Amino acid sequence: MRAARLLAILSLALTASSAALALDLAEVWRHAALHDPEFEAARAAHEAGISRRKQAGALWRPSVQLEAGVARASSESSARGAAFSAPGFGSTGGVAFDTSISNGAGTRAALTVRQALVSAERSAQSRQLEIAAESSELEWLDAQQALLLRSAERYFDVALATERLRLIARQQTAVDQTLVEAQDRFRIGDRPVTDIHEAAARSAGLTSRRLAAETELELKRAALFDLTGLQGDDTPPRLPAAPVGEDVGSLADWLAQVAQRNPALRVAEARLRAAEQERRKTGSALSPSLELVVHIGHERLSGSGDFGGASSTSSNRAIGLQLTVPLYSGGWRSARQVETQALTVQAQADLERARQHVALQTRSAWLELAVGGSQESALAAAAVASLARLDATRVGRRAGDRTTQQLLDAENDAAAAELGLVEARVHLLTNRLRLYALGGKLDDAHLQRLDATLRAGQ
Repeated sequence: MRAARLLAILSLALTASSAALALDLAEVWRHAALHDPEFEAARAAHEAGISRRKQAGALWRPSVQLEAGVARASSESSARGAAFSAPGFGSTGGVAFDTSISNGAGTRAALTVRQALVSAERSAQSRQLEIAAESSELEWLDAQQALLLRSAERYFDVALATERLRLIARQQTAVDQTLVEAQDRFRIGDRPVTDIHEAAARSAGLTSRRLAAETELELKRAALFDLTGLQGDDTPPRLPAAPVGEDVGSLADWLAQVAQRNPALRVAEARLRAAEQERRKTGSALSPSLELVVHIGHERLSGSGDFGGASSTSSNRAIGLQLTVPLYSGGWRSARQVETQALTVQAQADLERARQHVALQTRSAWLELAVGGSQESALAAAAVASLARLDATRVGRRAGDRTTQQLLDAENDAAAAELGLVEARVHLLTNRLRLYALGGKLDDAHLQRLDATLRAGQ
């Protein structure tokens, strides 16, 4: 089974990566594949789905049925005017035969073998099962793509929350130092009291932000733990320290690939084919079926009755063709035809809606990547400029050319610019992964290459 092989590969990979010093994105995905309840449900659905292919093959194999039973039964028969003849006895007419068994012991056994030869309904059902098995494979692929993407999102959520808390703590340290300096210089009459108030107010605001950031980090870690079972405290995730550039190709190429390979879209196509097969089951007023039937039966009843002890035994054997033609079903067949036609139209509409939705997602992810590189460059320049402005403001404040408020604003702007740059880079990475997932091409190798890039930037 593919799911079993996947479990074995993931277990070996986790063993091999246990000595890692920092949390890798690929490691998060492997733990999630073994821990996430949603993925476990998808794995079980996949195992159930692939068995439908065997069910489809079994529909056209012979069915063998054995019946046996015992009972207490009574039997009476009476014949008048019968003719009797036997060697040495001659022949006579007007003979009467009477038999009677009261509360006798009855046994019955029958073996029936049926082999379907022609059946439009069975053909449609077999095709439906084949489509269901194919659909389960596609849903399994879609579940893997979704888990890969979800793993990356939870990974970077923790990484960004950690970075946000670090920048707030760094900013608060700088603001607290400014507050201490403002208090010292106020005592010697070198700074107004408003500097103390401005720094104290900014420090209190940063304390509130830090508490909120700590709460957010705990929530992100809890979400990561729910997905993977990893705490993520001692092995923090990595963030991109440099631009991660890669030419992903043209939008037209991606739209064509997604239209052919997107797992969710292919599942919708499979559902339409299944609805069409369901419609074929009741598509004609007369849908005859032809079976080869072999029957062997034996019945026996013995006991005593009005004429003493008696027994009755019958055996039968038959092989032949059985034709079944449904003539009237009380209106069920016509009502079922109306239902299946409507369901086919619904499946067609669902497929068209899925195509539009997937195409829109593809355009969105591709356009984000198309402009994301320029945005990342602009934010990188803004971060450098903010740090330069902060250094200049510190020097100017010591020289008396800048105020404490200007220094506090410069500290805040530098931290915001640095965080914005990191968020933009993460956004680029996740959009790249999302685009590959839409094309059904996201796999463990992509995460490993991304891990290598993140490690190289540390």
